[in-house]
Amino acid sequence: MKISRLLLLITILTAGGWACTSNQKDQTQATGKQRIVCVAKQLTEMIYALGAGDQLVGVDLSSTYPAAAQKLTKVGYHRLLNAEGIIALKPTVVYHDGNVAPEAVMLQLEKVGVPMKVFPDAHTIAEAKTLMDTLAAQFGAQKQADSLKTKLDADLAKAAQDVKQYKTTPKVAIIHFGRVINNYLVIGKAGTASYMLDLAGGKNVMDTLKGMKPLSPEIISKAQPDIILVTDFGYDRMGNADKLATLPGIALTPAGKNKRIYRIEEHDLIYLGPRTGENVQMLMKLIHQ
Repeated sequence: MKISRLLLLITILTAGGWACTSNQKDQTQATGKQRIVCVAKQLTEMIYALGAGDQLVGVDLSSTYPAAAQKLTKVGYHRLLNAEGIIALKPTVVYHDGNVAPEAVMLQLEKVGVPMKVFPDAHTIAEAKTLMDTLAAQFGAQKQADSLKTKLDADLAKAAQDVKQYKTTPKVAIIHFGRVINNYLVIGKAGTASYMLDLAGGKNVMDTLKGMKPLSPEIISKAQPDIILVTDFGYDRMGNADKLATLPGIALTPAGKNKRIYRIEEHDLIYLGPRTGENVQMLMKLIHQ
């Protein structure tokens, strides 16, 4: 009897799940809108810029721009996602760029039938434009994408002109707090942050090439940066430049001695998007002040 009741319960739940999925599909077809959970900050910003932010129902913790994204339900950090949180939002699709974890969560989402769409990460301006076009095709927003690309080109051209006024090249270190390993990290020379520093007339002086390395007295004191940029989450954990100067090796650098330790929003530095030209101009003023 108990086995029969259990089988009946499973049947009812399964049928309910199929009905829910069917209803979501019907709603999407009727309204032309999806229920998107986006767990990639670059994609989140572009979706809003394309005018499709109303189709987002959830994002990861790193999706902090624009302000409207911060009001959406959070489903965990993109490297520490929560399957139950995503499923509870009843998404018609999950957008990501491949930089997601843990694998068990992704397998669980796949097992319950949550559709996923993977977009390539964009590491150059050309790739960022292509990504905008690809996303625009999902929402019928090519006109908006074209406007965004035109503005991006104009902003970058202005930055290229403005940077000529500076005669020195500040040595910069970028520190980021890794939420997965619960530690401060230095960002290597290769990547978006260094590319933007170059455009702004600065130089990333860390000796690691790709990726990030744990902050240590040796690596930071050897680099001797004039300026240290700390992304928002890590800066806010310490609270101010004086406290950040107590981190390993920082007090022995020109940046630490002169308190040239500045907060910068992760979404302004770590990825390319519609605002990259504006962000380069902001970064230029910050490191040359």
